[in-house]
Amino acid sequence: MTSPRLPERPAELLTPSAPLTDAAALRTAGRTPAVPFRVALADGRELVMTHLLRVLPGKRVVGDSLLDGHRVLAKLFVDKDSARRAERERQGIVALAAAGIPTPALVAAAALPGGGHLLTTEFLDGATTLLDHWRPLAERPPGDADTLALLVPAFRLLGQLHRAGLAHDDLHFGNFLLHDGRLHLIDGDAVTASTAPLAAPLASKPAARDLAMLIAQLPRTWDGALAPLLDAYREGGAPALDDALLARALRHERAWRLRDYLDKTGRDCTLFRVRRSLHRFEAVVRSEADALAPLLADPDRWIDAGHALKRGNTCTVARVDLGGRQLVIKRYNLKHLGHAISRAWRPTRAWHSWREGHRLSLFGIPTPRPLALIEERWGPLRARAWLVTEYCGGPDMLAHLEPDAAPAPAEAASLKTLFDTLYRERISHGDLKATNLLWDGNKSLLIDLDAARQHATIAGFHRAWRRDRARFLRNWSADSPLHRWLDAMLPGRP
Repeated sequence: MTSPRLPERPAELLTPSAPLTDAAALRTAGRTPAVPFRVALADGRELVMTHLLRVLPGKRVVGDSLLDGHRVLAKLFVDKDSARRAERERQGIVALAAAGIPTPALVAAAALPGGGHLLTTEFLDGATTLLDHWRPLAERPPGDADTLALLVPAFRLLGQLHRAGLAHDDLHFGNFLLHDGRLHLIDGDAVTASTAPLAAPLASKPAARDLAMLIAQLPRTWDGALAPLLDAYREGGAPALDDALLARALRHERAWRLRDYLDKTGRDCTLFRVRRSLHRFEAVVRSEADALAPLLADPDRWIDAGHALKRGNTCTVARVDLGGRQLVIKRYNLKHLGHAISRAWRPTRAWHSWREGHRLSLFGIPTPRPLALIEERWGPLRARAWLVTEYCGGPDMLAHLEPDAAPAPAEAASLKTLFDTLYRERISHGDLKATNLLWDGNKSLLIDLDAARQHATIAGFHRAWRRDRARFLRNWSADSPLHRWLDAMLPGRP
């Protein structure tokens, strides 16, 4: 199947006015090769890439393109392993199609003159990813009907994949496409075939790994609501998996995913832009980098012009308005020379809050989204630091909750989910005052993560949790109805 012709495309994109480039130039072009550009094919034709969709610097360029007047998705493999990578992608697409798994049809695969390889598939115009649809539903309660309606087809499709003896080692919501009411699986490079006899289902171990990988995309609060998704997986034709095997695979996958994600928060990658110099370290959510550029250039000026929320010796907090968007900047100060020396060799509190904010978000624990981190550095030594987060304008729980009554149902459910998740994941806060919990009208958000920590041992966690629990309860009189309700609700009661 080929893509329809697109006569409405600007004619100049089909002419030599777009510069001609090759694999060698694309290898050194960084994350943003200038588009449009042309690539010559060995048979005399040319591909015109018009829009970038994904770039792995020095390795691969993926984009919306034109070939013979037809719109295609083009992957340009430009590194020294381009032949192997392109062939793996081609074989994966062929295997998916042969198994009846919906995937964009292969259009062309060829070596490029002077190095590199090209692979093109049909362009599914108007397609959206499962991730696009998941994001607005992510905070709904586990087992929500609309969310299940979205997720069930993906788990059923995975069952069909495993029934055909195929595995996929990069299962995330971005690799499922919705087009014309049909779900497609993409990324042939991640598809591998079973070594078992032809048409045999996938072996249990790789099947459990794949299924765990897909489950791990969900918040852990979904663990008690997975039955409809597992039923859909089996409806796809996959054989039943041993519960213990799946549980082990899920623990392994979640641990790996957490390590990988937290590692990415400190290095330049698709999700985060990181810049280092002798005197400065800067990490920012890549999709926010352009919007935050004025603030990152001079955070102190924005703090001075903003609305002060706290002015202390150790930290200064301000709410700022950036193009009509409310943000919070927290500057971690150095009180005196001795304080500066004591902090110089340790990760800054801003760095700790940055990492813990992303950890909580990965676990589905509400917290204002961390957007950027800046550290002053003198080589390996650290000085002041700044953390930029989204702003929550709701009241804190000390002001919001009434001591003379149990919380309203929405607040009660939100608090229970938050504390149960913290307890299950062995996360302590370190300063659990009621003013460090905000209410945004729908959910409770945890703030001030300077001392938050995920514990490696149960004993260490329980000691820290007892302190957190006691500190939170001290916000209200022991004989108040609210205190009694919280004491009964909070996990880890002595």
